[in-house]
Amino acid sequence: MALLFSLILAICTGPGLLESSSRVRLVGGDHRCEGRVEVQRYGEWGTICDDGWDIKDVAVVCRELDCGVAKRALSGTLFGPPTQQQQKIFIQQVKCHGTEENLSQCEEEDAFDCTHEEDAGVICGFPENVRLVDGHKRCQGRVEVKQQGQWGTVCKGSWSFAAAKVVCQQVGCGRAILTRKCCNKATQGQGPIWPRKVSCSGQEISLQDCPSEVWEKNNCTHDEDMWVECEDPFDLKLVGGDSPCAGRLEVLHKGEWGTVCDDDWGEMADQVVCRQLGCGASLSPSVKFRRRFGPGVGRIWLDDVACSGNERSLEQCRHRFWGHHNCKHTEDVAVVCAEQ
Repeated sequence: MALLFSLILAICTGPGLLESSSRVRLVGGDHRCEGRVEVQRYGEWGTICDDGWDIKDVAVVCRELDCGVAKRALSGTLFGPPTQQQQKIFIQQVKCHGTEENLSQCEEEDAFDCTHEEDAGVICGFPENVRLVDGHKRCQGRVEVKQQGQWGTVCKGSWSFAAAKVVCQQVGCGRAILTRKCCNKATQGQGPIWPRKVSCSGQEISLQDCPSEVWEKNNCTHDEDMWVECEDPFDLKLVGGDSPCAGRLEVLHKGEWGTVCDDDWGEMADQVVCRQLGCGASLSPSVKFRRRFGPGVGRIWLDDVACSGNERSLEQCRHRFWGHHNCKHTEDVAVVCAEQ
């Protein structure tokens, strides 16, 4: 009788709905809106196989996590740290229409033939409600918060270093290095000042998760706007040359240095690298001249990099997804810039 009742329940509720209490998270990305997809069942986290995984499925995950628009459906071992082999794979295939509010409303099939080499992953457009403005680098600047469609600055009296930690994570940067008042007119804001005082522990995912209250004693001016500097998770260097302005190009991603393949590489990309390193103009050496710096070892992080020449960072140039390439280290990019 119990078995019959279970079968009737499964037929009536439809596929996927029995797990309406399941939760979803993204693991191993640079911020909370990208990573390997994991679902929770019965108190345990497991992965989803990439069979049939597409942008419609990604759209539902992004919506459920309040992560903006779906950008890419991914699979494999792109996001680290790697999945533990003993971790379960709960779902073989998900079939979403793309309009569902959460993944549990989609049709799904229990896992039967999959490995963690086939884990499903996503990239969503991170919702921009906090930003760092007017810094020389992406991961530093004046803190601005978006409220009711309008950007406002943050006053020092409502701020803490724990809040700076949260902001650094939220904007996809590394750990917070410092927070201070803006120090000159060029770095001050001009719009409204955020009217709330936040009390962050530093462990929150976003500033909106920190307890806050309306700050009734707010008599701040833009002289007290807050400035935050974070570690930039993307850095680069030139290796093997006689100076920091010449050598094989290596980029830092997720704490690991790797090289860049020369497919699609051009003079505009050289210019971006030289400018980012604080060196002089690109000297655009020939491929033969580049090879004197030797091949790299380990990771090849970037391939098919194409720049317009106006980018502030090589990371802003068009490129394949991190770690995707069809190259060998004999194709590693090298750059030679004039010294300042």
